[in-house]
Amino acid sequence: MGTTVASLLKQKDWHEERKKLREILLDCGLEEAVKWNKLTYTHDGGNVAIIYGMADSCAIGFFKGSLFEDKGENLVAPGKHSKAMRRLHFESLDDIERQEKLIRDTVKEAIAMEEAGEEVDFDDREEIELPKELVDAFDDDPDFRGAFDALTPGRQRGYLLHFTEAKKPETRERRIEKRRRAIMQRKGMHDR
Repeated sequence: MGTTVASLLKQKDWHEERKKLREILLDCGLEEAVKWNKLTYTHDGGNVAIIYGMADSCAIGFFKGSLFEDKGENLVAPGKHSKAMRRLHFESLDDIERQEKLIRDTVKEAIAMEEAGEEVDFDDREEIELPKELVDAFDDDPDFRGAFDALTPGRQRGYLLHFTEAKKPETRERRIEKRRRAIMQRKGMHDR
């Protein structure tokens, strides 16, 4: 039995906030699903939004948020390498209620983008060079190289970012070895 909407709504952290965000997203006409172990909302089959609960805030992530106008500069990239996703963060139920119009307007924009068939251009990403430690690991184990090459471009990129962010060669080696099994199983960085 996998994760369900009911089990996600019962999570201790951000319980009331999750319920309120869900209510707003459903009221905007989005369809609900569980993807990546998170409450995810779609429009005509396209991913539009996802609800996150983090240590100091909860958020709605918009899959194509980087394309939004965001005049008020309310949307935040989840990381320095985030090409598409942008999030609205909230620290309380009152915070969500105060910003409900912004949430609804942003969802409306997300739906319009989906209906227009807008896509984030991932082609202009900078090419990440394979770290020497990974090349050495590939030279020692051609099956490892084959498993890495069989990963989707996004999964490869996730691993490369993780490996290359380490400053020391020893740290890069440890990271590669720690992730070897998952790569051999064709899993991404965050797959279980």
